[in-house]
Amino acid sequence: GGRSPSMAFWGPRGVGSPTLARLIAQDLKRPFYTLSAISSGVKDVREVIEQAGGSGLFSRSAVLFIDEIHRFSKAQQDSLLGAVEKGTITLIGATTENPSFEVIGALLSRCQVYILEALTQEDLTALLLRAMATDAQLKERPIRLESTEALMRASGGDARRLLNTFELCVKAAGTGEVTITDALV
Repeated sequence: GGRSPSMAFWGPRGVGSPTLARLIAQDLKRPFYTLSAISSGVKDVREVIEQAGGSGLFSRSAVLFIDEIHRFSKAQQDSLLGAVEKGTITLIGATTENPSFEVIGALLSRCQVYILEALTQEDLTALLLRAMATDAQLKERPIRLESTEALMRASGGDARRLLNTFELCVKAAGTGEVTITDALV
């Protein structure tokens, strides 16, 4: 219906929280802003709220994604309350920590909490195959996946780590055909 409550994504790193938030904003046809709790403060939050300017509960407000929201102090989280309550922004916060302990109660009570799970081996394999078929550099190389156990183990269910490790293996293999093996990883 073009509406979405504020929400918190709780799960391990590398499962695609920023991508999921961006897709939600895109599907809702809303402006998308992103902040990292590691490098942003109250001033940054206020600037985004001012730029967003929407009003009304579940209106066509902007979506604000805050990565690592558990790292925001109480004061920083408090700075979001009015805008979330008024509907100026739809907040999507991502955290690897239990939000019940790390996000202030007043903010958490205005959010739906979604638990995201680590990617499965099937998910990661599909991601590898898609990268090999669509990435500009990878699709130009003949790459064969002979064994991926070490690659999957090294990723720990983290898509970003998987793709970075895969790219390192492809580069380490030199020119020509690349055969991904546990020994290469």
